[in-house]
Amino acid sequence: MSPRIEIDGHPATAAELGHFALGNYGHFTAMQVREGRTRGLDLHLARLDAAQRELFGEGLDPALVRSRIRHALGETRDASVRVTGFWPEGAAEPSLLVSVRPPADTPRSPQSLRTAPYQRPVAHVKHLGGFGQSYYGRVARRAGFDDALLVGPGGVVSEGAITNLGCHDGTSVVWPDAPALNGVTMLLLERDLPGEGVPSRRGPVRVDDLPSYASVFVTNSHGVAAVDRVDDLRLPVDEEFMKTVRRTYESVPWDVI
Repeated sequence: MSPRIEIDGHPATAAELGHFALGNYGHFTAMQVREGRTRGLDLHLARLDAAQRELFGEGLDPALVRSRIRHALGETRDASVRVTGFWPEGAAEPSLLVSVRPPADTPRSPQSLRTAPYQRPVAHVKHLGGFGQSYYGRVARRAGFDDALLVGPGGVVSEGAITNLGCHDGTSVVWPDAPALNGVTMLLLERDLPGEGVPSRRGPVRVDDLPSYASVFVTNSHGVAAVDRVDDLRLPVDEEFMKTVRRTYESVPWDVI
């Protein structure tokens, strides 16, 4: 499957894509689509609308977003989809870019993370221009890790380069309360895990404390994966708990786009 890119409902032209060669001001959301459906569609739409208002001063019609996604998908049923809001220079209004790429699978093996002294600016917005995340992610992978873990002063964890981090203390899941993006998968688990008897809370999480948790895991649009190593720290993996987390996430209904 070749990647497909549309802007405002038509195939992107070279001139239109030139905007991204000259600037990177904008926001996006990324989702996995299966059979024309995605999990947490309302959260994706709310994210896009909130970011559009913050960056450009006006909201996004959810019906328009869904229409643009459907048009870009065409006959494709399974895909990785990214919706980007941006304002081309000289244009009278913002534009929507929708990219369609092959679907991504959930990692099944435990992940290893390398800490990086970095926190995203304007972390609550899923914005363009993530050089720091990309840089530290590449550094981590070159060193033999799966990805980077972004850490602030005092070893306080905020988020992964492209993930959220959850820590199970044996009773509840602790999500870092440092500046971070509220990921859609994280929000779905935060909502639904209490139904499995696993409440969630926000609190400080420090790197040195990670081995004391019963299980640590990461979440993003690809799904959920355990973490068994951060730098030189070996972390326990509670397989029964991870089964609960995966079962909870996989039970989330797929919304028709």
